[in-house]
Parts: sequence; structure tokens; C-alpha cells
Amino acid sequence: MEPLPLQELMFRVLMAGALGALVGLDRELSDKAAGLRTHILVSLGAALFTLTGAFGVVAGNSNVTVDPTRVAAQVVTGIGFLGAGAIIRQGLTVRGLTTAAGLWVTAAIGTAVALGFWEGALATTAVSVVALFGLKRLERKLLRQLKPGRVEFVIDAAGEFPLHEVTEMLHERKCRIDSVAMETTDEDRRNVTLSLRLPPRTGAQEIADALRSMDGVSNVDWSR
Repeated sequence: MEPLPLQELMFRVLMAGALGALVGLDRELSDKAAGLRTHILVSLGAALFTLTGAFGVVAGNSNVTVDPTRVAAQVVTGIGFLGAGAIIRQGLTVRGLTTAAGLWVTAAIGTAVALGFWEGALATTAVSVVALFGLKRLERKLLRQLKPGRVEFVIDAAGEFPLHEVTEMLHERKCRIDSVAMETTDEDRRNVTLSLRLPPRTGAQEIADALRSMDGVSNVDWSR
């Protein structure tokens, strides 16, 4: 490989930052921790690592043989640690997977730009933007109505908790029980935590109302 002219080098760096910004714009508007600036920096970093491995080491020495794919492989490994930091588990919900995937794709775009693979970089950016912006609305309006929802119910009950009655009620409503945890507190009171998968079009409020109507149940809280 021949060293890149300065003008071409600057153009590739700027394009890597611009395409990374397009992917990160949705994360910024969604108020995620890894937003616009993070995606720009990830794309720039991936581009510079790749440019250094592919062209930097041959500057002034055209007899050097390089393998750009080795640097790209290390970029993939390194971005995995950054993506793992964006993933958070909150109760039954895992958050940050889309952001982590966005960082991973952004690094790939930066690598492609650095190597001059413009078709792949531009096509991936376009599809990523459509997936982040366009499919988000489709997911909210349609897909969430079709897939089961995971909900955690915390029940405050006195005396013997009617677990058999609860399971029958949930079975009638086609709810799936993932786990049940029961803790006895002072004065023979019990805190029961139910982790459920609700079928499509079954609201958590409906299940909470049914639980409150049972004997001995004084309070029901729920969260997704």
C-alpha cells in the first residue's frame, strides 16, 4: 500500500465522524448515555486505528507489507468492552443493547471508511439510520402489541397467600409465570414477587386489579 495523500486522509477522517454522527443521532435524541459525541469518537477511533495499520506504517517506507485486517480485528475486540459497558440490567429488563449494537456498527463504519470501502460504509449507515428511526415507531405501534410483555408484581398479603388461586387466575388469562419469591415479614405478613409474561393485549393493570381482589391481598405494585 502507498501512503495516503493528506487531503484524502482528512476526507476519510471527516467522513468517519459524519457517518458516526448519523448513527448516534437517534441515541442522542433518546437521551442515552452513549449519544452523538460517543458515536463520533468511536467511528473516529476505529478509522484512525485502521488508517494507522493500513497506511501509517508504510509512510516513508514503501517496502513494508501490512495486513489491515489484523487492525480491524482488534477494533472489533476493543469495541466489545465499550459496548458491554452500555448494557444495564434493571430487574427483568436489560437496557442498552441497541446502544451497544449501535457502537459496534459505528466502529465497523469507521473501519470501512478508513479502508475506502465507501459502498459498504454508506449502505450500512443508511440501513442503520432507518432501523433506529423508522423501525422504532413500528416497534412501538405494532410489535409491542403482538409480543408478550414481562412484568414483575410485588404483592403485600396477610395470612396464608392464596398461591393456588393466583396460579389458576393467571392460567385462565394465559399468563406464564417465570418465577415466584415469597418472604414472610412481621406479624405473619408476606411479600410475594411474581415475574410474569403477559400475553398480547393483556394489560398489567388488569392483572394487578385481579390480584387485589383476592382475600388477604392488601396492595399490589408492578413494574416492567
